[in-house]
Amino acid sequence: MTPMTKNMWREIRASRGRFIAIILIILMGCLIFVGVRAAGPGLNESLTTTVQQLHLADVQLMSTTGFTHQDVKTAEQVAGAKAETVKFTYATGGKNALAVAVYGYDRQQTLNRLSLRSGHLPRQADQIVLDQKAKADYGYKLGQTFTFSEDAQVKRRRFTIVGFADSPQYIDNGLRGSANVGDGTVRFFAYVPKTQLKLAVATLLNVRFAKLQATNTYAASYQHARNQKLKQLKQVFKVRGQAQTQALVAKADRQLAAPQAQLDARQKQLQAAAAQMAQATGQTQATTPALAAQQQQLAAAQAKLTAARKQAHAAAVTHYTWQDRSDLPGFSAYGESSERIAAIANVFPVFFFLIAALITFTTITRMVEEARGQIGTFKALGYGKWAIAKNYLGYALLAAVVGGVVGSVAGNLSLPRFIIALYHQCIPLTATVRLQWGSAALAVGFSLLATVGAAAFVVRRELAEGPAALMLPKAPKSAKRILLEKLTPLWSRLNFNQKVSYRNLFRYKSRMVMSIVGIAGGCALILCGFGIRDSIIASGTRQYGEIVRYQAVVQLKDGAQPSQAQRVLRQNAQYRSSTAVAANTAKLRLGDESVDAVNVFTPQSTDFNRYLRLSRTDGSKLTLPRRGAVISQKTAKLLGAQAGDRISVSLTGGKRVKVKIAALTQNYIGDYLYLSPQAYRAVWGQSATRNALLVRLDHQTVKQRNALAHRLLQSQAVLGTSYTADQKQTIDAMSSTLDPVVVIFIVMSGLLSFVVMYNLTNINVSERIRELSTVKVLGFYDREVTMYVMRENIVLTLAGIVVGYGVGNALTWYILQQATTAQVMFPLTIHWPGYVAAACLMAVFTGVVMLVTHRRLQRVDMVSALKATD
Repeated sequence: MTPMTKNMWREIRASRGRFIAIILIILMGCLIFVGVRAAGPGLNESLTTTVQQLHLADVQLMSTTGFTHQDVKTAEQVAGAKAETVKFTYATGGKNALAVAVYGYDRQQTLNRLSLRSGHLPRQADQIVLDQKAKADYGYKLGQTFTFSEDAQVKRRRFTIVGFADSPQYIDNGLRGSANVGDGTVRFFAYVPKTQLKLAVATLLNVRFAKLQATNTYAASYQHARNQKLKQLKQVFKVRGQAQTQALVAKADRQLAAPQAQLDARQKQLQAAAAQMAQATGQTQATTPALAAQQQQLAAAQAKLTAARKQAHAAAVTHYTWQDRSDLPGFSAYGESSERIAAIANVFPVFFFLIAALITFTTITRMVEEARGQIGTFKALGYGKWAIAKNYLGYALLAAVVGGVVGSVAGNLSLPRFIIALYHQCIPLTATVRLQWGSAALAVGFSLLATVGAAAFVVRRELAEGPAALMLPKAPKSAKRILLEKLTPLWSRLNFNQKVSYRNLFRYKSRMVMSIVGIAGGCALILCGFGIRDSIIASGTRQYGEIVRYQAVVQLKDGAQPSQAQRVLRQNAQYRSSTAVAANTAKLRLGDESVDAVNVFTPQSTDFNRYLRLSRTDGSKLTLPRRGAVISQKTAKLLGAQAGDRISVSLTGGKRVKVKIAALTQNYIGDYLYLSPQAYRAVWGQSATRNALLVRLDHQTVKQRNALAHRLLQSQAVLGTSYTADQKQTIDAMSSTLDPVVVIFIVMSGLLSFVVMYNLTNINVSERIRELSTVKVLGFYDREVTMYVMRENIVLTLAGIVVGYGVGNALTWYILQQATTAQVMFPLTIHWPGYVAAACLMAVFTGVVMLVTHRRLQRVDMVSALKATD
């Protein structure tokens, strides 16, 4: 080992605290940077692995006339397609007659496989497998009997529960879709042997493409390839649908041929009898009361048969409904959640890492500057510049490599898996986390730049001086009058120690700036963690507390009158009021930008503002204009539109029209377009049709909401009922999935802040050890010596907290802008506990550092310190 290498190791041993602090700062920076950036891809890859293992279908097809083996052959005409038919229906059953999605189980099927949690799959005709959600939320157990309602399309009503399972079709345990039975909301799924379903034909067709399975299910490349396959499927099924319609029409005609032949024969008999009567009476009488009655009966029978034929022909027309994975309950929401984490990862860890790198750069710089005398001695002894530089470059390199590599590996292996494990509580996932080589290389590269780069910069500058100059200490900075001294009434009230502290603050400006930056950065990161959580929660609170003032939307059947549903509502104890609206969905377009599934509301009464509060982006009240439309702020942002623009609006099943944007309204969840009755009539040339009720209700329990929805469906006037409480619960569940990420941010930010404070204080004490020793020699008590330094830290901490509040708000706002999705935008909201927590944590860290510094200063060897530069 060369003398210079030995010197480097001695330097590390002599300054273990500083060396460990540098490693910790780099480690935490790399851990957060790599770990959080790996979380989003890890979530997507984990779900991709899960759906690949369970062979989730890429496309699901529903038909009004069902599917046969011929449909399977048709689907498999597309290259690489594997298709299977499934019997499926909705039914009510079990406790409280809940809506259940019932599938026919076939052990030969390979698509949409179940993942068993307990028990086994159906083996006998009277066995059933339930959703794991049925066990977790409704208390079902193995061996219990599950009973379907009498109107369920099953051959037997009672089944024995033999297993609980997860399905790739329902990746989010909170969502199971909607149904046209029960209360309109599916609570869980069930699998019974397919022979037990009273369905003549299969009702679902699942299609999977083997070549698409190697791609991330959320990747743009997957979506593009799937859309190409979907286009091919639609082409082949266009022909198949026509053939199916013709075949079913022919079958219906064959079934009605015999009754029609009988009617025709009877018609001929009546005509013959009438002719005989006319001949017998010399053409004076062509019928009798009996013949007239028979003719009347025959005409009624013919009309009935004609109506049956029309009905059969209408039922024979084959219509297909297509959906892909993004249409499955919770699938898109999961993708948006992972995208949100990825968006946060593009901002938060970068800022975190920049703070860490900045402090590391300062620490290394100060370390090399402290070694001026040593560098001068090496030069005087004849060592070359490179030999001397290696001593400090090696020190920095070792710290960077250890901290960077350990932090990157630990971050990649720990944080994503921790987040996935938390998601697994509500979503069945197979954890798959790949090493993010790009992020790790970037983190290590920045670490080297902050350490080795800083050391190289300072060493090069120091080596430019001669040995004699280097072995002399730098002249101390001269004290100057500060602005505070000019405020004589205030300055005169300060004691000697306070005056010295304030002068020192401005005497060492670079240290002051670095301390404020470090403290402000840590405070901003902590505040940002609280802000992200508060803002996500606020989106639901503001949407369903300030903007949306109704509690339910009742969708009416075609031709149904609002009064039919209102009669049921008035019988409910929690009912307050309701108003009729025309509710539609539309596609908006402006230039190359478009937004699908936009909710279009047209009020039918003047009390609309009691149910929905419209306000401009500045918060002022907004009323619907007689001309033009009001659209939600986020929708306008997606379109790149502003007030005064004319956008294209295509109602579902309607023509495309041009509508002028009259104003923008605040909105946080979903996309909305509002039109007054006059504006609707001006655009479409007809009045809007009332097809929904906005209902105001007092607080209801889940059971009460389900019961009301069930009674409304039984009225035969309602298609379904949706509650804002359910929608808010979904938003709250989404925010709860981010809670662990936010906690990680806060904890790591707190640790970074502590290490930064400790490191900067350590540098401050090391640089001023002669000054502090002099103060001790002059008779200052230990506590006074500590406060001599810490008084400056307290002031800097307070300044850092104030600056951190501003930076934290700006950082949170920027992250929320990046995290905004097509469905949700987040208002910048940070509640007072976040500010208090950030300030208290910084105060606690300052106190801990004060204690550590106090103990260090108690052990200072004053004589050695004062003799150091003699």
